[in-house]
Amino acid sequence: MRSLQLLIIDDEPAIRQILSNAATNAGHSVSVAANGAEALERLGKGDIDVAVCDIRMPDITGIEVVEKARSQGIDTIFLMMTAYASVDTAIEAMRAGAYDYTIKPLRTEDFLNRMERLADVIHLKSENKVLRELVKSQNSDTCATVSPAMKDIERLVLKVAPTDSTVLITGASGSGKGVIAQSIHQNSLRSNRAFVPINCGAIPENLLESEFFGHTKGAFTGASKAKRGLFVEADQGTIFLDEIGELPLNLQVKLLHVIEDQNVRALGSEQPRKINVRIIAATNQDLNEMVKQGSFREDLFFRLNVFHIPLPSLEQRKEDLPVLIKHFIQRESQKMGLPPTIELLPEAMQCLLAYSWPGNVRELQNVVARSLILSENGVIEIADLPQDIQLPLFGYPDKSDNGQDTLKHQLRNFELAIINTAIDDASGDRRLAAKRLGIGVSSLYRKLEL
Repeated sequence: MRSLQLLIIDDEPAIRQILSNAATNAGHSVSVAANGAEALERLGKGDIDVAVCDIRMPDITGIEVVEKARSQGIDTIFLMMTAYASVDTAIEAMRAGAYDYTIKPLRTEDFLNRMERLADVIHLKSENKVLRELVKSQNSDTCATVSPAMKDIERLVLKVAPTDSTVLITGASGSGKGVIAQSIHQNSLRSNRAFVPINCGAIPENLLESEFFGHTKGAFTGASKAKRGLFVEADQGTIFLDEIGELPLNLQVKLLHVIEDQNVRALGSEQPRKINVRIIAATNQDLNEMVKQGSFREDLFFRLNVFHIPLPSLEQRKEDLPVLIKHFIQRESQKMGLPPTIELLPEAMQCLLAYSWPGNVRELQNVVARSLILSENGVIEIADLPQDIQLPLFGYPDKSDNGQDTLKHQLRNFELAIINTAIDDASGDRRLAAKRLGIGVSSLYRKLEL
């Protein structure tokens, strides 16, 4: 069952105690308020998920509590209680902004069932929000692989995915660590829950704790409203801590406690909150070496390194290049509104196969996208590739050992002369010159720039 942050509001001590004990025993975090004024003060922090509120109270009625909370921008869900079965009162409570209405006395079983349903509502909203952000920020790079190295990785993923084991993925930047993390989640028992990625190196250090664990309203200067932390957003699902080596030492300690205790405490909050989250971490750094240098905690390293997946670089699995290139041509063409039949000339493929790909899969994707933009007549040719990728096949020196022009340099000068003559004959119209030469205008510009 998912954990909620509850507030029980009732002027009867017995009711507060009964509901508080039942909710605490069920794993929820609970605060109590004996009247409307206390309730509004506690609600003001903005971190209460559900307020179970009596309608009839001596100072401020429950309906007034809902109205004041809504006027302050507090989006807590209100479950209203009353000993008087009045349809008019129920309608008034719902109009004020209450989510639901129940009659006292509440049976413990019914109360907990209602909390479970409300937890589903809250987490569904949260998961939809996370999913929308994930879809906007990421695209799946998953495609079939043929290299023995990646076949081994696929086997490891399928072995560890159904477990709840913490996973550490290591590999060079751009090698696809995020894709592997998503694959583990999608093949796990949590696949219908949230997958929340965090780039630990992209969040300013002073905001990391708030992003991770959340904060209450007024917890620090500028905290004008409460924020649910990403660990709470990932409750019952998976959290992916990318670039874990960038995490500062003070956050490493707090992350260790979260892993050990399975609860988080928002900044400004006095109560911890129980969570159930699977952690997948990734890094392009040598954490063993960082442990020796004292920049990464050894105990956290052991906690994260339960199941290690070392991801090979693209240079180590070049057998996958043709299928990856085809995959990216199809995917990027679709994104750009281009036909999916764009052809990569054999000599251009040779250049791509000969290149070392220091930026790995991410660099390959960017190169394919760039080449598609420059391509004309449904063909990607050598001239559409970045110059440094042309060099493996054509990057010979312009001068030989005796100082004479090489064949390549002489051919280059001859080609330039032909192009410049064509441009002159076309009265400076480079598009017309390219047409007469039988090449794309982008290719003509690239040849002039080389």
